[in-house]
Amino acid sequence: MSYRIKHRLLHYFIAAVWVANGFFCKILNLVPRHQQIVGEILGTKHSFILTKTIGLAEILLAVWLLSSFKSRLNAVTQILLVLAMNITELLLVPDLLLFGKWNFFFALIFIVVIYYNEFVLKTKVSINK
Repeated sequence: MSYRIKHRLLHYFIAAVWVANGFFCKILNLVPRHQQIVGEILGTKHSFILTKTIGLAEILLAVWLLSSFKSRLNAVTQILLVLAMNITELLLVPDLLLFGKWNFFFALIFIVVIYYNEFVLKTKVSINK
């Protein structure tokens, strides 16, 4: 499989992760645990609207990713957001996480995928043009 195809597949996979978490888990509230997490961290009074807002922001991040506009800034933004969200959740609400402390491990895998796709594969695609 060529670097270009691998890069494209990972590109769409990463976007799909953001859309699934933003739209299905948060906006449609198919995974109520997300609103519980937001409520525990930011307060239950506004957890409904804050969860929807976070979901919308995740969808917009996927749109930005798919646009390829300032893709390196997008990748760094994703990495920092995943780190910030997961460290915060790990410290404040580990009991609400699907995989408990293992969530952080899966977040690190996602970060590596984002990094690899943008800073390794994309570079190889550019070199092989």
